[in-house]
Amino acid sequence: MNGTFVYHHLKIAPVFYRDVISGKKKFEIRVNDRNFLEGDHLVLKEFEDGEYTGNETEVVITYIPDFPLPDDYVVMGIELVEEESL
Repeated sequence: MNGTFVYHHLKIAPVFYRDVISGKKKFEIRVNDRNFLEGDHLVLKEFEDGEYTGNETEVVITYIPDFPLPDDYVVMGIELVEEESL
């Protein structure tokens, strides 16, 4: 991972959003149409019934395995970004 990263804003269904927030879901599987890289941040925005709910969280991509997947999909290991206390 290098010192620069990109923010990717992505929709996420409520069931998966809850699992990310709880720490249960530690991966994302997506079409790699954004050139995701280790160290990049995903802003996951809860999306239900055709609209955003207002809930969102930020995760960092910690690992991308180097094996081919069909249709340009990518598996990404993720960790929640902890908010720094002031």
